[in-house]
Amino acid sequence: MDRARARAGHPLKFTHTATVAAPRDKVWARIMDIPSAARCVPGVASVRASGKDKYQGTLAVQIGPVRLVLDGDFVMTARDEQAGTASLKADAKDSRVGGAIRATMDLALAEKEGQTEVKIATDLAVMGRLGEFGQAVIKRKADQLMGDFAECLARQVMTAR
Repeated sequence: MDRARARAGHPLKFTHTATVAAPRDKVWARIMDIPSAARCVPGVASVRASGKDKYQGTLAVQIGPVRLVLDGDFVMTARDEQAGTASLKADAKDSRVGGAIRATMDLALAEKEGQTEVKIATDLAVMGRLGEFGQAVIKRKADQLMGDFAECLARQVMTAR
């Protein structure tokens, strides 16, 4: 069932939470600098603006025994600085392996005692041969990427003070 659901492109849902020892406005500013924030995702080879709130990029990532190079587009679909929330959609494909991903991510920042809780909820659809990895393998990789992203983001915010 695990592999069948992933192969069919049914969304996998992940929620990742991290705490950054900095005020919300500083964390918000760093995350909204998309090219800078993207450098915190391990394997991001490039990110460039392609329009208002639109970007193109490449992510090279190892999932199980397979190395993927995902080329794609993402767009910031909503942004509310006052509420500390944002949403984005991403579509990417690896033509070599024969698969694609589609993700919707919702970001929420909440300040608590001078620190900021960063919560990212992701709905991820994996299509084509990429779905053969199964949910457990994909979730492990997503957890690793988000953990590394949060650590890097915290370092960036701390050095920018």
